[in-house]
Amino acid sequence: MSAFNMLVVLGSTASGKTKLAVELARMLNGEIISADSRQVYRGLDIGSGKDLDEYQEIKHHLIDIVDPGYEYNIFDFQQNVIDAYQEINTKDKLAIMAGGSALYVDSILKGYRLIEVPENITLRASLATFSHQDLVTKLQQLKPSLHNTTDLIERDRLVRAIEIAQGEHEAKAVINDFPALKPLIFAIKWPREVIRQRITQRLKERMEQGLIAEVEQLHAQGVSWDTLYFYGLEYRFIAQHLQGQLSKNDCFQKLNSAIHQFSKKQDTWLRRLERNGTKIHWLDGNKDTMAQAMKVIATNS
Repeated sequence: MSAFNMLVVLGSTASGKTKLAVELARMLNGEIISADSRQVYRGLDIGSGKDLDEYQEIKHHLIDIVDPGYEYNIFDFQQNVIDAYQEINTKDKLAIMAGGSALYVDSILKGYRLIEVPENITLRASLATFSHQDLVTKLQQLKPSLHNTTDLIERDRLVRAIEIAQGEHEAKAVINDFPALKPLIFAIKWPREVIRQRITQRLKERMEQGLIAEVEQLHAQGVSWDTLYFYGLEYRFIAQHLQGQLSKNDCFQKLNSAIHQFSKKQDTWLRRLERNGTKIHWLDGNKDTMAQAMKVIATNS
């Protein structure tokens, strides 16, 4: 029996994650799950780096699943990944997650299920007449192993803690358990000067492919400037250019610099992930990443 049931391909932006994930899927009868918080949006194509032509015949999940403006979040992502993983599994194929967004990837690798608990107006109304001690008692009944005693001090926090605890109890009856994932994790590593060159070259290509026109079209379709800022560096800086705040040249230079900084943060996150006990198999980007990955897979099968 294999020691893993999912492959995960990580690395800095412009490191070649999608290319490797597609090659692995082709070789191992796999399907790809995107772990990118922006590729879920239809119309965010060039700026989010979907590179859909790279996938060819390989099926991919979590790309183009919601319209711009929808507030996609980590709870949506976890449920979508679970659904995609189970769908792939039922076809006896291998799930290959390629990412992406650190917080999103973390939520899967750490294997704990997040529950979104909205404000419960009915519950809050029913608690309004409770004394402080009654609220404490109710929370302790819902969570006998309560550790965070600061929730017991302020009434507002106490009510919110009860709301969350009750929401979690109710959710257990309707949500799927988190699948027992055994991920084999790869990260593609390049020398810093090489990844800088790759980032700059890729940004030039995206500008030539029509990145400015893409952002212009999104705004024309009703996506506000504020929402575009929220969709990340490419959309933020291009939106500033389209509003006359930056010249085209300044826009390119500032965006290029910001992506380089973001790339360093991605590297920092990967190192922290490793320090905290996650086993990462590092692949040298200057060499054949597919051959390196297959060698690791062979020793873990």
